[in-house]
Amino acid sequence: MTSDSNLESLTAPESPFLFFTGKGGVGKTSLSCATAIHLADQGKRVLLVSTDPASNLDEVLGTTLDRKPRPVKKVSGLDALNINPEAAAAAYREKLIGPLRGQLPEAAIRSVEEQLSGACTVEIAAFDEFSSLLGNPSQTDDYDHVIFDTAPTGHTLRLLALPGAWTGFLNENTTGTSCLGPLAGLEKQRTWYTNALNTLSSAEQTQLVLVSRPDQAPLAEAERAGNELSEIGVKNQVLVLNGIFETNHKNDALAKALERRQKMALSQFENYLNSIPVVRISLRSYPLIGIEALRSTFNPELESAPKNYGSVGPIDLPPLSELTDDLASTGTGLIMTMGKGGVGKTTIACALAVNLAERGLSVCLTTTDPAAHLTLTLNEAIPTLRIERIDPSKVTKDYVSAVRRAQEAGLDPDGLALLEEDLSSPCTEEIAVFQAFAKTVAEAEKEIVIIDTAPTGHTLLLLDAAESYHREVGRQTMSTVSAEVTELLPRLRDPRFTRILLVTQPEPTPVHEASSLQEDLNRAEISPTAWVVNQSFHSLPTSDPVLSARAAREIALIEEVQSNHESPTYLIPWQKEEPLGLNALRLVLSEEVRQ
Repeated sequence: MTSDSNLESLTAPESPFLFFTGKGGVGKTSLSCATAIHLADQGKRVLLVSTDPASNLDEVLGTTLDRKPRPVKKVSGLDALNINPEAAAAAYREKLIGPLRGQLPEAAIRSVEEQLSGACTVEIAAFDEFSSLLGNPSQTDDYDHVIFDTAPTGHTLRLLALPGAWTGFLNENTTGTSCLGPLAGLEKQRTWYTNALNTLSSAEQTQLVLVSRPDQAPLAEAERAGNELSEIGVKNQVLVLNGIFETNHKNDALAKALERRQKMALSQFENYLNSIPVVRISLRSYPLIGIEALRSTFNPELESAPKNYGSVGPIDLPPLSELTDDLASTGTGLIMTMGKGGVGKTTIACALAVNLAERGLSVCLTTTDPAAHLTLTLNEAIPTLRIERIDPSKVTKDYVSAVRRAQEAGLDPDGLALLEEDLSSPCTEEIAVFQAFAKTVAEAEKEIVIIDTAPTGHTLLLLDAAESYHREVGRQTMSTVSAEVTELLPRLRDPRFTRILLVTQPEPTPVHEASSLQEDLNRAEISPTAWVVNQSFHSLPTSDPVLSARAAREIALIEEVQSNHESPTYLIPWQKEEPLGLNALRLVLSEEVRQ
C-alpha cells in the first residue's frame, strides 16, 4: 500500500501513454498491470502492451494473449496484447511478399523471402508494431490510456531510441534500399515513426514510469535510464520505489537487516530521489499475480492480512560452492548465467569470477546486457581477472570499419554509396553485437569466460537469430564468415565447453520464466548445467509476518524446480549486505551466508 502524495501520477495520469521501465525483477509487469486494472476500474478504456520478448503478462493477468488486443478476464474496459518479435516478423514478411505471389517467378519470391529472413526483419517488425501503437491514431483512438510494460532497461533504451534512428535513416536514404532490401515496406511507416518520435518527446502525451527496488543496482540503473531517455526527449518522469519494507519486529535480525539495507541504498541516492516525483509501494507478503492481488496494490482495504507462518525448516539443497570445483577443473570453457532480469545473474557471475580467479585461473568476465553494470558489482582488481563489456557503440564502429576495408576496393562510387547506406541502418548494431558475442565465446578455448547474459528475452533473440545474423555477416562482408561465427552454435551445444546456470528467485514469475527458457534452450540443443535458486528467505529465521509468509511460500516453488528439472539445484540465501565488492561476493559462495 502507499499514501504517497505522487500516487496520482499512476492512479490518475494526465498522459495517455505510460511506459514502465527499469531493471529486471523490480516489478514493472505487476505495477503496469495494477495501474491498468485500477484505471479500467475507474471507467477508463485501457490497452496494456508488453514489449518484452519474454513477456509474462499472460501469467500475471490470467489471460491468454497474442499480437492482437484481447479483453482481460474480470476487468471491464481493459484489453492487453504481447508484441511477439517472431510472430511480428512472420506477419511483416507476409505483408511484403503476399502481393508479389503470382506476380513474380517462384525463384524471385524465394529470393525476397531469404532477404527478409534475417535478424533485421525481426527487429524492424517488432518495432513496426510498437511504433504503430504510438504513431498511428487509428490503433489507439478507442482507448483513454495505452500502458507499455517494457523489457528490462537496456532493451527498452534501444526500443525508445529507434523512432529517431529509423526516422533519420529514412530521411537520409537516397537509394531506396537497406539491410531489409527495398524500403517500400518502411516508407509506408515513415509517418508512424515520425509521429512516434513526437509522442515520446511530448510531456503531455507520454509519461515514463521508472520502477526500482530500494537497492543500489536498480536505483543506479533507474537514474541512468532516466538521464538517457531525457536526452532523447522523454522528460516527463516519475520513480516508483517498489517493495519498501518496514518492520515492527525490532528484535528480528533478518527484518532489521532488510530494513537497514534498504535505508542505506536510499541514502546513497538522496539527490536523485529529491530530483524526481517518487511513489513508494510497500513489500507484500504475497506475489502480485492474479486480478484480485493486483487490485490490492492501490486499494489497501482489499489486502488480506498476512498470515504468520512462524519459523520454517531448511530445505536440503547444496550451496553453489560445491559446483565451483567442477567449473575450475579444466581451466578453460564458457560459463553463462541466464534467467529473468533481477534474479541475481550479475551477482553470481561476479562471485564465480572472483572464486575462480583467486584460484589463480585466467578468467574473463563480460556481459551481453545493454544495461551492463559489472563494475558496480565488482569494482576491485584481481590479477588474473579481466572485466570486459560488449559495448554496442564500439563494436559497431569496429564492425563497420572492417566491412568497409573488406569491400571498398571492389566497389565503384555507386556501390560504395549503397554500402554506406546499408551500414547506417540501425540493424547493423545488432549484427555487430552478435559477431562480438561469437568472438567472446571463442576466447573460452584459451581461458575461463564467464558471460553475464542479458535478461531472458534479449538473450533468446540473440540465440534464435544466430543463423540469420550469420547470413547477414556474410552478406555485408561479401566473404567467408569467421570461425568464431560458424562455430558459435556447436560450442554452445557442447556441454564440455559451455556450462549454463539458470538463475531464479523463489517466486512464481522468475521460476516459470526460467522453465520456459530451459525449454527454448533444449529446442536449440543447448542443455543447462544447473539451476541456482537465489536470495531465499526460507532457511533464515524470522518472526516478521511479511517475511515469514514469503519464506513459507518458497517451499512449493523450490520443490517445483527440483521435481520438474533434471539439472541439479543449488541454493543461495538472502544476504544481509548487498553483494557489491570483493568481500561481499566471496560470501555468496561461502558457507557463512547459510548460517
